[in-house]
Amino acid sequence: MGSADVIPGVSGGTIALITGIYENLILALRSIDIHVVRRILVLDIKGALAKVHVRFLLVLLSGILVAILSLARLMNFLLNHHPIPTWSLFFGLIAASILVVGKHVNNWLGTAGISFVTGIIGATIIVNLIPIATPEELWFIFLCGIVAICAMILPGISGAFILLILGKYEFITATLKNPFIPQNMMVLLVFSAGCVIGLLGFSRVLNYLLQKVHNLTLAFLAGLIAGSMQKIWPWKEIVDTQVIRGKVHVIWGHPILPQTFGQEFFLSVCLAIGGFIVVLVIERLSRERV
Repeated sequence: MGSADVIPGVSGGTIALITGIYENLILALRSIDIHVVRRILVLDIKGALAKVHVRFLLVLLSGILVAILSLARLMNFLLNHHPIPTWSLFFGLIAASILVVGKHVNNWLGTAGISFVTGIIGATIIVNLIPIATPEELWFIFLCGIVAICAMILPGISGAFILLILGKYEFITATLKNPFIPQNMMVLLVFSAGCVIGLLGFSRVLNYLLQKVHNLTLAFLAGLIAGSMQKIWPWKEIVDTQVIRGKVHVIWGHPILPQTFGQEFFLSVCLAIGGFIVVLVIERLSRERV
């Protein structure tokens, strides 16, 4: 999840679905409620931890943090110097995830099919949005935190990409270079507060939907992944780019067919197939463990 979250366009939520921990993740986040907060405020740490899925969250968040710290530079290098093979690997990974999620959906010909199509349309609209100029007031930074974190736990929708669309990816990441400057510290605190509120609130919405309309929710999530595939397609005609801290980011591009069929093309195809197979293997292993 951590390695996916550092790439604008790939969602950590998709990886959670692939590995079979998505519903456990939502339940763990839902375990943090107002009662936990009250116990923390009265310094009853032991009582607070007793109500939270601490072991699950600690292990997962530790893995995400390690991946972000260790793989961020590698992913940045690969995307800048070998973009097509890198995107091909993720394309294969995410294409297989549609099959993995789809296997858990019953009766595709009914309302589940409509939910799937709705997810595709929603993701298509989102990934084709054009970045806009937005204010830098704290209220908007708080809102960005809420929206970005909700996108991060939704399969197919990248929180980093949402920040690009909202025009705040560069602004937020720039504050991380000097986090102890009072102004930057305030921005990060407000953004983090938005993330916490969004995460705790949206996890409850997702948990409710998974409990009440499990089939339709999974079909919608599969649709989100399918609709986002155009963003991950390796070969693109670049329409719009944005220079962020000296690096060029592709903001908008039309999917096209490969123009050449040389060594890079065959490497990309092999990586896509390899990614596809890896997901199926991971899904089978996780199912056997359950």
